[in-house]
Amino acid sequence: MRARGEAWETRALQELQRAGLVLLARNWQCRYGEIDLVMREGDTLVFVEVRFREAGASGGALASVGPAKRAKLVRAAQLYLAQSPAAASGTCRFDVVAFDGCADGVRCDWQRGAFEAC
Repeated sequence: MRARGEAWETRALQELQRAGLVLLARNWQCRYGEIDLVMREGDTLVFVEVRFREAGASGGALASVGPAKRAKLVRAAQLYLAQSPAAASGTCRFDVVAFDGCADGVRCDWQRGAFEAC
C-alpha cells in the first residue's frame, strides 16, 4: 500500500514541478502526521496532500480530505513552520492533488488553496 501511495506522490510531484513549484520536503513527518509534499511557489509555501481513489469510491479523492484530516495537516504545517522559520517568510497555502479513476483513465485534479487554516 505504501508503494502505491509513493507512486501517486511521485506523479503529483512531477505535475507540480512541471508547473514551476520547487520541492522542499517529501513525506515530512511529525507527531501530528505526515505532509506529503512541502513546496514553494514564488514566495508562497505550499503544503500538499496527495490522494487517490478508484472510480466510484465514496465521494472521490478530493472528498476524502475531510475536517479531521485538514486539522491534522494544519497542525503539522504549524510545527513545520515553527521548526523552519526561514520557510515561513511568505504566505502559506494548502493544496490537494486528487487522482480519481482506474488504471486506464485516471483524472488529476489539483486544487490550489483547497482549504485554509482557521
